[in-house]
Order: sequence, then C-alpha cells, then structure tokens
Amino acid sequence: MGVDVRRVLASLCTVFLVFSLVAIGRGQAPSPAYKAMGTVVSIEPTGFTIQTDSGTRLAVLLSNQAILLRVPPNQKDLKNATKIKAGDINVGDRILVRGHISDDQKTLLATSAMDMSKEDVARKQEAERTDWQKRGVGGLVSSVDPATSTITISTSVLGTTKKMAIHVTKDTDLRRYAPDSVKFDEAKPTTLDQIKPGDQLRARGTRSEDGSEFTAEGIVSGSFRNIAGTISAIDASQNTISVMDLKTKKPVLVKFTADSQLRKLPPMMAQRIAVRLKGGEAGGPPNGARPGGGAPAAATPAGGPPSGGGPGGSGPGGAPDLQQILSHMPPAKLADLQKGDAVMIVATQGTAADGVTAITLLGGVEAILTSSGSASQAMFMGSWNLGGGGGGEEGQ
Repeated sequence: MGVDVRRVLASLCTVFLVFSLVAIGRGQAPSPAYKAMGTVVSIEPTGFTIQTDSGTRLAVLLSNQAILLRVPPNQKDLKNATKIKAGDINVGDRILVRGHISDDQKTLLATSAMDMSKEDVARKQEAERTDWQKRGVGGLVSSVDPATSTITISTSVLGTTKKMAIHVTKDTDLRRYAPDSVKFDEAKPTTLDQIKPGDQLRARGTRSEDGSEFTAEGIVSGSFRNIAGTISAIDASQNTISVMDLKTKKPVLVKFTADSQLRKLPPMMAQRIAVRLKGGEAGGPPNGARPGGGAPAAATPAGGPPSGGGPGGSGPGGAPDLQQILSHMPPAKLADLQKGDAVMIVATQGTAADGVTAITLLGGVEAILTSSGSASQAMFMGSWNLGGGGGGEEGQ
C-alpha cells in the first residue's frame, strides 16, 4: 500500500547522501534543501511531474549531477539500491526527490531522487491487501477510550451485533481517510482523539482466541454517510441520482465521479446474502441455508480468518465480506440503474444543499433490504464499504 511505501522511502531519506548542490537561477544562492514524496504523473524532456502526498503538483527538473536510484520495496537502507537513468522513471512510480524549490513552490531542481517502480509498488500493494484481508477486522466505532488506548467497534455476527475491543499501542500506524475518498494512498496520519463514535474503521493485527479483542498494527478510519433506499430519479447528464433514504424518509442527491465504485448484485447472490443476514432471526431459515434447501450459502472463502465479521468471510448467518465478493464482479454503470431500484451507498458527508458524492454504490439489494430491519445496518457494519481502503488501490 502507498502508506507503507511512503514509510520505506521516508526512512531511506535519512541515510541518503546528497553529493551535489545546485543553485536556482543565475547568480542566486541556492534555496534551502527541500524534499517531496509522491507519484509520477507525467514525463517531460527536462524531468517529470509528481502529485505529492500533500496533494499538490510539483514539476521536477533534473540537474546533470542529479543522483538517481531505484529502491526495492521493504528496504531500510540503500545496500540493494541501483543507479538508474532519467529514462527509467515512469508514470506511476513512487518517488522521493530532494533539491531546491522555486519561490512559488511549484518547481524543484532535483539533486537526488529515489524511485520505486510502479510494478514493485503494485506487487507490494497486492501483498499487503492480502494481509489486510487475512488479518483484518472492520466495523463501526462504538466508543473510544483514550485512557486505555482502546477503540470498541461493532460488527454483525450471527444476525446480532458483536463488540470488539481494538487495542492501540505506541507502534500502531493510525491513518484517516480523506473526507471524500476511501483510497488508502490518500489516508493521512492521525491520532486516537480524531477517531469518533460512528466512524467506520478497519484494523490489521492479531485477534484474541475468543475474538473479543484485537491488537492493532495498523488502523484506518473515516467518517462517511451510509444510505439505504430506492432511486427516485436519475439524471445521466449530471451524473446524479436522487435516493429516498429509508432511515430519514428524505430524498438525497447523490453525485458520481470517476472514482465512484458501482456494482450490482445478481438476484440469486442478493438472495443468498439476505438469507445469511436473516439467519439468526426468529422465523428465518436456518443459518446459512439456501432458499428451498440445499447446501449452506456463501461459505467462508479459503484462507479467510476465523468467524467474527472480519475480512475474508464471517460465521454462518453473519455479514459476509462483500468486498471480496464485489472485487470479482464487473463494474456497473449509471445506465444500469433504474428508477425504483434499491441501493446501498457509502458517500461523503456532504450537505443538504449540495448532496453527497458516492464512494461506493451497490445495486440489486432489494432482497437484502426487505429481509430484515437490521440487514442494511449489518451490511454497513461489514467491510465492504471500507474494502478499498483495506489496502491498496482503494483501498483497506
């Protein structure tokens, strides 16, 4: 994930020696040394442009004396770094540059650059995404106790709400999603006091034997809006829909961007998930049973964690890990939605006047919303809405 890539490159920065200092402008003293980290977004004849981790664009000019190194992932020193040429740097690479910044803070004359190829970044992200799925938990924050550094989250298991204590240590990496994104690369360092009840949270670490406690190595949290309802209007020209929120009984304007994720469950899959969510309720079918009998539905994927609502699956009747399900489904389009469709949406907080921006929309959920009063809440307590952010591209 980009977060760990940043940490690796930052640690390497402390041991990187700058062998050349270059002044900016004729006759001017060099500006103070400056460093920036980000992703290469374009290549120019004189260098390249990066999108920095702080969200700004920075044009990087390479001096003739600039030292360029390629750094493998997970390295704490430069023993395995190799020299590269400017032509070896590509769009999508992660890079740490040092040099002298212009007065307008838009151009950097680089004296050194440490590059991690986009292929290495992708492999690292995939490995960490897998680890988040295997050793992660997700849910809604119920309470935060700064005195004991403990966060209590709620997850849906066996049709009921289960509490889990997340223990934060001095080594826990705390990150918070940007207000309009669940991309893990865009999550910023945070502190325990920034995590509030109602936040959505995902943690990676070690679970106790009884599943009631969890020691976190990493935590990513965010404050988002959960909407479940039916589409009352669609405006394809504006990339918006209007949804009648079942909870507030009020219409909500939902906007879509290029980063919004849309998926639509096939009816049979939605019915199987609904059966699992309804499994523990009075009058419902046996846990895990399919409509009309048959084998248990949606068994825990191979390699998943123990039951308890964590990534990779849950116990029978609990909320399945929909992020894994959705990751294998083709993207849907706004044109695939119709007036009257039932949808579940994770969106930015937004405002009553401007509406919200969809982060994830799941259609085809009629069976889920009608299966029980707690079904949609159980889904939101699962990991599907934060799954991108679980690691990697969208993250954990």
